[in-house]
Amino acid sequence: MKSALRTVALLELLAARGDRPARLDELAEELDVPRSSMYQLLRTLVDCGWVRTDTTGSLYGIGIRTLLTGTSYLDSDPRVRSVRPYLDEASDALGETIHLARLDGPHVVYLATRESHEYLRTISRVGRRVPAHAGALGKALLAERSDSELPLAEGPLAALTENTLTDRDALLTDLAGVRERGYSIDREETVTGIAGFGFALRYDAPAVDAISCSVPVARLTGEREERVVAVMRDVRTRIEALLSPRSGAPDWR
Repeated sequence: MKSALRTVALLELLAARGDRPARLDELAEELDVPRSSMYQLLRTLVDCGWVRTDTTGSLYGIGIRTLLTGTSYLDSDPRVRSVRPYLDEASDALGETIHLARLDGPHVVYLATRESHEYLRTISRVGRRVPAHAGALGKALLAERSDSELPLAEGPLAALTENTLTDRDALLTDLAGVRERGYSIDREETVTGIAGFGFALRYDAPAVDAISCSVPVARLTGEREERVVAVMRDVRTRIEALLSPRSGAPDWR
């Protein structure tokens, strides 16, 4: 059990580092593992393809085998498959970036994205984790829960931009507005210059998936905002009608 937990912690640490490879000593120190034990674990994972190393054998990064696991998760999820065509419809109708994400503890994870042809944002790539309190997708899902049941970590809330809500009372006030309005609004809280509108998908109770539309604030007029909300509301309604709970389907936790 200890070895399994150590392996998972190592893979998650390497994945979180992205394009910043790590040295053996860094990993051993970060995970509080003896250097010799960390070396043996790394060598095993390199041999299996779950970790890669450079030609000198001194730098380590996430390996290609992890990609198979991630794509298998997406390919095996019937809800992701079902929602994708609706993301295409919203993207065609609005010409903006459309996302599907899932709540994972205090974060949301992007499961699918349709990028605008007019701008690109690496924040939206599939597999990216973002604090739930810091954007439209997460706030739409947090608002589906009572204030006493929010899956937020203890301590200060992280700021992604100067507009991120880091004060808990301010966040709770915002979530109350989301519940009343029926959708969330992100005013440059995740990415400077980008506004987002998030809609929880209520085929689960409480909802764990949400869709959103991201729009550069430079072209976000009142009329444009109304159009985005109308289209996304319609898309949400049709997704929820399609994906009502099915008897016999696994109840994943």
